[in-house]
Amino acid sequence: MRIQKYISQCGVCSRREAERKILEGSVYVNGAPAEIGQDVVPGVDKVSVDGVSVREPSGGKVVLAMNKPKGCICSNGDPFNAPTVFDILPEPFSSMKLFCCGRLDKNSRGLLILTNDGDLANRITHPSGGVVKRYRVLLNRPLDSKVIPALLRGVVCDGEKLRALKVIPDPSGLPDSPMRAEVWLEQGRKREIRRMFEAVGYFVKDLKRFQIGGLVLKRIPEGSVKILGKADISKIFSS
Repeated sequence: MRIQKYISQCGVCSRREAERKILEGSVYVNGAPAEIGQDVVPGVDKVSVDGVSVREPSGGKVVLAMNKPKGCICSNGDPFNAPTVFDILPEPFSSMKLFCCGRLDKNSRGLLILTNDGDLANRITHPSGGVVKRYRVLLNRPLDSKVIPALLRGVVCDGEKLRALKVIPDPSGLPDSPMRAEVWLEQGRKREIRRMFEAVGYFVKDLKRFQIGGLVLKRIPEGSVKILGKADISKIFSS
């Protein structure tokens, strides 16, 4: 199989993007730089892209991590024809019946798990699973530490009690750090963080999920996916 096709089928990126990465020297086969059109034997040759090993999806259950960009929704269809995360899936995942393990709204970005494994999805999304989701938020004004206890106790919005497990002000010292915070959630109600902050007088300008359980978003370009193996999946359920 041609190397660029193999990379595409593994869900790393499109064939055209794979060719670009090969030309840039970011693709290796058995430790040597790859060439466009080079043949590889799946399961025998060791292929890496940007230093990350590439694995073929096994038959049956598929689990992907996506770095979701803004502007697309976590739905299989939208009456207003908004682009969805399934529209940007590469081959062969674009033709699979996958679903999201917890959603991010249209204007949010970051780590998203997609799978066809219903049991796994339930373990990740149900509060009884104890999987904490961590987010970075940018607010419209500096965060007053006096509102944090209210967010931890829970605020009522549209008849729902929304509660953060932890709220950590950004200590980075950057110019906008007073307006930034890290938020931990155990549950995942619709637009929960945005509604929670609106209830105490803030507007969330940017929201990014960077961690689910022990799985951290890294080395996945925005709009791309990574196949999760057993070790990756086990990280989701680690503290």
